[in-house]
Amino acid sequence: MRQTLSVPEFRAARCVRYRYRYSECARCVDACPHEAITLSDTGAAIDAAKCRNCALCVSACRTGAFAAVNFQPINMLRDAIRIERFSIACAPSGHAADAIVPCLGALDASLLAYLEKRRLPTTLLGASLCADCAHGDKGAAQLAANLEAVAELRAAAAPDAWLPIEVVEDSPAVGAEKPRFASARRHLFRRLFGRGVDEVAAAVEQKPTAQPVPDKAIRAGAYALTEQRELLQIVAGRKDGQPFRVTLHEALPALDITIGPGCTVCEACFRVCPTGAISITENPGDWALMFQRDRCVGCAVCLEVCQPRVLDAAAAFDLAPDQPARTLISLAKQRCDRCDRFFVSPRPEKTCRVCSDDQDAFTAIFGG
Repeated sequence: MRQTLSVPEFRAARCVRYRYRYSECARCVDACPHEAITLSDTGAAIDAAKCRNCALCVSACRTGAFAAVNFQPINMLRDAIRIERFSIACAPSGHAADAIVPCLGALDASLLAYLEKRRLPTTLLGASLCADCAHGDKGAAQLAANLEAVAELRAAAAPDAWLPIEVVEDSPAVGAEKPRFASARRHLFRRLFGRGVDEVAAAVEQKPTAQPVPDKAIRAGAYALTEQRELLQIVAGRKDGQPFRVTLHEALPALDITIGPGCTVCEACFRVCPTGAISITENPGDWALMFQRDRCVGCAVCLEVCQPRVLDAAAAFDLAPDQPARTLISLAKQRCDRCDRFFVSPRPEKTCRVCSDDQDAFTAIFGG
């Protein structure tokens, strides 16, 4: 099977920059070797004149904002199941293989882990020729990060026996070095999003409490789960039913959210989540913010939008599928003395936020 790739389609409603206009996510730009992607507060744009069709942005995006009709990993898996030994080569290498992909770095960790878990004999060709490739260091680095994540998943599955993917070594260019990107990027990811993991926690705690996110900063969109996350659900199942423990890794579309004291009940994390991993449940007397780990793709936009900085990413967590939704915070509803409606507040209040805001506005106009 030979795969080609046209310029990827950008689906704005899935992009965290579209969902939250102040998001600083730049995974697609970081992955692109050709500076073909520009970012704005409404998403991303691809310059067709610069794009070299490497598909690295497709696999790098956690929310599936990029899609390519001619690069469909699920079809690749269907072919792999029917072939005794499956081979994948990157197009620039010139190798003949069962599947030709634009860049081996476009093969995400969930896809590679699925091949190993199913014990489908698989060979990657062209991985050592990156020094002479137009996609170069970034393609090699993304492949290295993905293979590192697969190794972690394989270890978490023990004693279940996976069949490791064979990476064939060609003759590399003189002086070429193997990428050392994976561990460094994972450390960076932890520094950015694992605020409880290292010294960034101290810096965050010193910041003054920010104002609530303006309503116009968050755009609504339909929930969508990615193929990468659905494959990871299959991969993370253990035969013995035991926990599937993994550490936070930038190449895995998964995250576990924790919450500390200080939540203002602004609901911004719920409104901005592109997959429905964060939800709200209500009954006549209670309100609860819930987290469904199975639906989290690790985009971390909830951590960005949380102005009190009380949301955090756990350094390690259980990735086993079909876990029930977990309550992050639960509060009893209160009744407003002015409008008699129920409302939720992190502390006892006599009036709801709407009535309090109306009173503040009235006082500002007419005086106290």
